Amino acid sequence: MILVVDDEVRLGEVVAAALEARGFPSHFVDSVPAALAWMDANPVSLVLTDLRMPGAGGRELLALLSAARPEVPVVIMTAYASVRDAVALIQEGAFDYISKPFEIEDVIATVGRALKLRETEAENLRLREELRAKYDFASLVGTSASFQQVLRQITEVCASRATVLLHGESGTGKELVARAIHDNSPRRNKPFVAVNCAAIPESLIEAELFGHVKGAFTGATATREGRFAAANGGTLFLDEIGDMPLPLQAKLLRAIQEQTFEMVGSTRPVTVDVRFIAASHRDLRAAVENRSFREDLYYRLNVFPIQVPALRNREGDLDLLAEHFLAKHARSMGKRLSGFSKAAAAAMGAYHWPGNIRELQNCVERAVIVAQGDLVDVADLPPYLFEDRPRMAPAQTALPDDLDAELERYEREILTAALRETGGVQARAAELLGITERSLWHRVKKLGIRIARVAS
Repeated sequence: MILVVDDEVRLGEVVAAALEARGFPSHFVDSVPAALAWMDANPVSLVLTDLRMPGAGGRELLALLSAARPEVPVVIMTAYASVRDAVALIQEGAFDYISKPFEIEDVIATVGRALKLRETEAENLRLREELRAKYDFASLVGTSASFQQVLRQITEVCASRATVLLHGESGTGKELVARAIHDNSPRRNKPFVAVNCAAIPESLIEAELFGHVKGAFTGATATREGRFAAANGGTLFLDEIGDMPLPLQAKLLRAIQEQTFEMVGSTRPVTVDVRFIAASHRDLRAAVENRSFREDLYYRLNVFPIQVPALRNREGDLDLLAEHFLAKHARSMGKRLSGFSKAAAAAMGAYHWPGNIRELQNCVERAVIVAQGDLVDVADLPPYLFEDRPRMAPAQTALPDDLDAELERYEREILTAALRETGGVQARAAELLGITERSLWHRVKKLGIRIARVAS
């Protein structure tokens, strides 16, 4: 709803009617008190107000709205416009001004621009809040001593602009830590730009980071800014920095130290204000020793090092993280799952998780998809959790020809082991597995397991 405020009743009514005719719902009032009363009772997207009116005028209304409703753009109409007035009004928070007499098309165009900007700002705010909710401390789940140390270090460094170097295995959540540092820093409302140095071809990474001018190389048909410029005012996260090509490391060092760089194909320096966070799963000290990583760049990055622990070194955090991911994925899929069975929790606890938190999240998501009951059970977990040898990369792992048969085989092995351990006593075996005796009986019958003094 657009609110038109003007003491010239006829003019205000005409403007409101013209806006209505162009698809902008509008309402007209003839004073500032009437405008404030209307806004208290109705949603307003934009205020179009006259500058000078008896009593309080447009400047006073602008001041009130700038303090109480800064999200509502204000456009001023005035017959007393001058360059000085225009600059002052914009500095005081007005979106724009329109000089009387005006063409109604000018009013329509100005209103359209203001509403488009408001829509864009609202969407940006929504996305920032979504990211903040996703990446703030609430997403950093864990009570282990090793992980609490990480949280303490984030708290210590987030308010500064110090360069941070994150060490840790793949999948440990280094980008989550980087985002938490940014989102709890004075730069929280500026861009967070993440670059995976290992994922960009060596021939393109310089242009990706620093941008390029038109004609700099074959295919450069237009000037394009790089990630450094995109992160201006905010934080640039250089993930897998250990894979940065050695020839480019000198230019990166200068850019970090001096906050200045040149675009590919240009000699004109570009200055930025960027906070740097880097991460690597490689041992950068060893890389320095074997001359695959510059020593001066390493020390420039290693101002505030943080070691992000592997999941196997976070005692007690596995269950918390699994429950966190279970709640998240169950909610997104509309499933009612209250937790994991004792047997499923035990199986997950016995696994070594070489892929760390990323692998755990994928495992839980898959289990939520498969689960049919109130709990995630052993049969819902991926088969590789029960293999004796370490799980290798997916590309090196053969998929079963018959998933149902494979799951049935694992279920049979677990039931048989439980019955053997309890000497064939089904009540004790059911208790050990965290299921009811009736459920155990149905599974034994379904799988054709013979029970004597011990399972066979």
